[in-house]
Amino acid sequence: MRIVTWDRAGVAVPAALVESAEGDRLVDLSGVVASTLELLTDAGALADARASVAAVDTSRLPLREGERLLPPLTPRVLLCLGYNYRGHVVAGGEGQPDPERPDVFVKTANTLIGPDDAVTLPPQSSDVDYEGEIGLVIGRTAHAVSAEEALDYVAGYTLFNDVSARDWQNRTSQWTLGKCFDGFGPLGPAIVTPDEIADPTDLLVEVVRDGRTTVSQSTSTLIFPFAEIVSYISQSITLQPGDVIATGTPQKLPDALRDHRALEDGDSVRIRVEGIGELVTVFAAAG
Repeated sequence: MRIVTWDRAGVAVPAALVESAEGDRLVDLSGVVASTLELLTDAGALADARASVAAVDTSRLPLREGERLLPPLTPRVLLCLGYNYRGHVVAGGEGQPDPERPDVFVKTANTLIGPDDAVTLPPQSSDVDYEGEIGLVIGRTAHAVSAEEALDYVAGYTLFNDVSARDWQNRTSQWTLGKCFDGFGPLGPAIVTPDEIADPTDLLVEVVRDGRTTVSQSTSTLIFPFAEIVSYISQSITLQPGDVIATGTPQKLPDALRDHRALEDGDSVRIRVEGIGELVTVFAAAG
């Protein structure tokens, strides 16, 4: 199931995205559950939602196009990883060995926006950049779990754009301010339940900027695979249902690195992963 939060006439309702010949359609699930989080944490509620979706006539449902989606959920904490794909290294660090441990940082709550929201380019930065990532959504409380059992605590997968002000990020050893401008965390559009993902260890992550593919790399090249990430973080932080872990971005392709250009007004970035979907973010100058 693909779970979303639908802005239906100004009211946030849990819903499902269902494929049809005309495009994705929306099934209102507010009569089944109160929130998307309930679907991720209650197996009975999820089963009821599946039955509700199966019973509807999809031709009578509203198309996704033209309907606004909100972030699929509001995480208590949004954790991110740096340099977690082989080949993604700090400038000048080519040839260095893989890191010994995951490089974890936090995005603050003010960064979160939905899949249909534009990112406002802050005038304080002259070098805003994008990072296309897969997000893990936690469905059960996880403390000190092993890597062997870690994926049992993942309720779904989503997409995340770790927008970054590189000039601010590189001012100090701590990345927080460069990562946490308002609206620097587009999330969604959907949370895809694990049964939809045949093999999470071999998903192709692609990013397209204004029609040009700038990132294309498989999760098979992760330094720390999803299970290891969840296990490692849970040794320190007790993960709670609804927490999101963004698992890192691949390095941009050589020509995209060579032709690096800061994001500008009107630019569009499309993150796509087969089985999870597409997250399209438009960037706009501050008004």
